[in-house]
Amino acid sequence: MLIGGSASQKLAAKVARELDQKLNPVETRRFPDGERYIRIKGEVLNEAVVIQSTGHPQDANLMELFLMLKNLKSLGVERIRVVIPYFGYGRQERRFKSGEAVSAVIVSELLEAAGASEIYSINFHEKNIKEFFSIPVHEISAMPLIANYIAKTMNNPLILGPDKGALGFAEEIAEILDCECDHLEKVRISPEHVETKPKHIDVDGREVVIIDDIISTGGTIVNATKILKDLGAKKVVVGCVHPVLVEDALLKIFAAGVDDVFSTDTLRSDVSNISVAPLVAACLKKFE
Repeated sequence: MLIGGSASQKLAAKVARELDQKLNPVETRRFPDGERYIRIKGEVLNEAVVIQSTGHPQDANLMELFLMLKNLKSLGVERIRVVIPYFGYGRQERRFKSGEAVSAVIVSELLEAAGASEIYSINFHEKNIKEFFSIPVHEISAMPLIANYIAKTMNNPLILGPDKGALGFAEEIAEILDCECDHLEKVRISPEHVETKPKHIDVDGREVVIIDDIISTGGTIVNATKILKDLGAKKVVVGCVHPVLVEDALLKIFAAGVDDVFSTDTLRSDVSNISVAPLVAACLKKFE
């Protein structure tokens, strides 16, 4: 059985085509008071794959996922593999202040309690999320797909992380493309003056791709773009795995002078032009 949640119907259809399978019909609707109704239609088999991103609205998408998993379990499905392209509530993976809820741990425990047998996800925001599960967790990197997209659209670009935390993504892509990579770093010039610039490489006259796992408000990208333009970058393109893109984030990014924005389809957006379906399908086949 291959089931697509309401947040990932198009992606689920693409994965089904990659696997040469049919999507199992699911009826989802809301009662007048807002509560969710779920009904699994068609033949119920011993194994199931459920595909559901848990981006905005996170609470609604998670509740739908919990209902689907628990329902499948109660219908006798023994193995439920859950594909969560974008893992919502994955940023708070520790308690920074006294009394805070560690949401990544809580969501992980709820997924297991609901009936998940295995988890598949694309580029967790925090690497230690896998440690919160006692079931198998498969993290899939979208960087090879992103590298392939860049190779088709640009020649010898500089791959740049907007901060040190994104350097790993830049390095992975640069290794595939055999090109240079770097990251922006803050350098304290004096007690009152801090300068931000690429750590090693001069960007003057270069075509630069800023790469990150998530773009949310766009603030980090806007600041990075302004710095690169001031340093003489010829062209600035922005790519990410998860296009959260809150409110007018995309507008702010283009207004800052970015030439193009691209992302995968872990979340639906105007720039989701790289499908992770082949990666998901290949991983599901690998762990059959």
